[in-house]
Amino acid sequence: MKNAISLREEKYIARLSRFYIKDQTQHIIQRGNNRESIFASQQDYEFYLECLADAAKLNKLKIHAYVLMTNHVHLLASPLEESKSNSYDYIRNLTPYFF
Repeated sequence: MKNAISLREEKYIARLSRFYIKDQTQHIIQRGNNRESIFASQQDYEFYLECLADAAKLNKLKIHAYVLMTNHVHLLASPLEESKSNSYDYIRNLTPYFF
């Protein structure tokens, strides 16, 4: 019989669902596919920040800090209410639409 650790080492096992706790800050990293650039111009950065603000408002997230690099983004964010759903999905899915 396999234990939980060995099950997680199997490549076909999906990541466990996360439980988001109100006001608990999380570090979120978004990278471009194969670490390719996700921002090509100043307008891309500005558009991303507009989308991030909309996503935070829509999903009741507080964005504490962010760093936008050419090929990745760092966010410090916390949900304003407890949730079993992934309130970060919307934000995580912003970058694929740039390229």
